[in-house]
Amino acid sequence: METSPDMPVKPTILIVDDTPENLSLMSELLRHAYKLKIANSGVRALKLASTGELPDLILLDIMMPEMDGYEVCQILKAHPATREIPVIFLTAKADIEDEEKGLQIGAVDYITKPVSPPILMARLKIHLALKAHADFLRDKSAFLEQEVAKRTREVTAIQDVTILAMASLAETRDADTGNHIRRTQYYVQALAQQLRSHPRFAALLTDEYIRMLFKSAPLHDIGKVGIPDRILLKPGKFDAAEFEIMKTHTTLGRDAIDHAEKQLGMEVNFLSMAKDIAYSHQEKWDGSGYPQQLAGDAIPVSARLMAVADVYDALICRRVYKQGMPHEQAVALIVEGRGSHFDPDVVDAFVALQDEFRSIAARFADSDEDIEQKREQLSRIGN
Repeated sequence: METSPDMPVKPTILIVDDTPENLSLMSELLRHAYKLKIANSGVRALKLASTGELPDLILLDIMMPEMDGYEVCQILKAHPATREIPVIFLTAKADIEDEEKGLQIGAVDYITKPVSPPILMARLKIHLALKAHADFLRDKSAFLEQEVAKRTREVTAIQDVTILAMASLAETRDADTGNHIRRTQYYVQALAQQLRSHPRFAALLTDEYIRMLFKSAPLHDIGKVGIPDRILLKPGKFDAAEFEIMKTHTTLGRDAIDHAEKQLGMEVNFLSMAKDIAYSHQEKWDGSGYPQQLAGDAIPVSARLMAVADVYDALICRRVYKQGMPHEQAVALIVEGRGSHFDPDVVDAFVALQDEFRSIAARFADSDEDIEQKREQLSRIGN
C-alpha cells in the first residue's frame, strides 16, 4: 500500500533487546502507531541506528551480552549522525544509581520493566514531540545560517565590486593600469602575513586585519581623481607648484572616503583603514613625507606597508612614458630607504619576500596590449 502525501508519516522507533519475548511484546504494542526497527544486540543496534533511515527514537535495554545498553548509548551520543536521537532505557535495573547513570550518559528517560503500556505510549508521544520541535529549530537555525552566509557573501561581493570600480575610476586618469591595483593588494597582503609573528605587529595583524587590508588597498590613490590632467598626466618631473598640487591627492582621497562613510551613517572598518592608507601612504619613516610629516610609529601600519608596495611597483613596472626598473635595482633602492623612507622592519620583511614580490609582479604584469590601451586612453583624455 502506497502512502499518500496527505497521510502523516509514522515516526520510526528502534527497539533493542536481547530477549526475543521482549522484542515480540514491544513490537506488538507499537507496530500500529510506529514504524519499527528491531535489534537483538548492541552491535546490531548501532548498525541500524547509523544506516538508512535514522530512527526517531530508540528504546534500549541495558543488560545485554558483549555490549550493554550504557555502552551503546555512549557510542550513539558520541557520533554526530546519531547524537540527537533520543534514547529511552527500558530495563529491569530499577536502582536509583542505574537510572542516574543512564540519564548522565545522555538518555532522555528511564522506564523500568515490567512496562506499563499507557505510561510507555505517553512518554513516547512526549519525547517524539520534543524531538520534532528540536529538529524544527535545528533546521530553521541551519536555514537562517545559510541565508546569513548567503547575504554576507552578497554584501562582500558588492563591497569588493564597488571598491574596484572606484579604484579603476582613479586608474583611468593616470598612467597606472588596473594591474597596479592587483599587484599592490597582493604585495601588502604578503608583507602583513610575513610580519604577523613579529613582536611589533603581532597584536595588530590578525586574520581580520589582513582581510580588511587586502580589501581596502585598491583605494590608496583614489584621490588622484581630483588632480588636474595637466599635472596628473605630465610625463616628466613636477615643478614645485605642481608637486604641491599633486600632494593633495592624499587629502582628497581621505576626504572622499570620509564623505562616503558619513553618507552611510556608520563607521566601517575597511573604510577607516582605506582612509589611513589613502591619507598616509606618502608619509616617510623619518618625517619628511606628506601630508602631515608623520614619523615612525605615528604612521598607520597599513600605510607603512602600502608605502613599500607602492614604491616597489612604481619602480619595476613600465608605464606609457617609461620602462620598468630591474627587480634587483628596485630592491636595492628600497633597502637604501630603510630607516629613512620606510619602516626598517617592513623593509626587512620585503627583502625576505622579494622572490614572492617578483612572482606577484609577473602574475599581474602589464602586457603590450595593456600599455597600448592605456596610451590610447590617456591620449583621449589629453585631447
